[in-house]
Amino acid sequence: MVLDIIFAKYNYIIYITLMTIGFYGMIGKRNLIKKLIGMSIFQYSIFLFYVSAADVSGGTAPILLKEPAVYVNPLPHVLILTAIVVAVSTLAVGLSLVIRIYKEFGTLDEDKIIELSR
Repeated sequence: MVLDIIFAKYNYIIYITLMTIGFYGMIGKRNLIKKLIGMSIFQYSIFLFYVSAADVSGGTAPILLKEPAVYVNPLPHVLILTAIVVAVSTLAVGLSLVIRIYKEFGTLDEDKIIELSR
């Protein structure tokens, strides 16, 4: 009984696990690279959630057919492709800022950077 429920909703368990890991990486870690990795994991877990939620069982591509059919809406998939490009760009800017911070302060530890900036 319990296993049937778990297997029916396994994708939600995976999303929640990935979101928790990413959130912990952003909040719990002091290293800036680890924070960026946590942010990426969090973002991609949300992408997986939206793509999975947009899927329709037994749906077909939105092409007009002679017989009635259930179609899959392509809009969420297109929006997630755009979000992936934004996420990669955000990661690239974040990594370039981390490189600049490391050159300036010689460390990637958040507490030491705050201490050295005062």
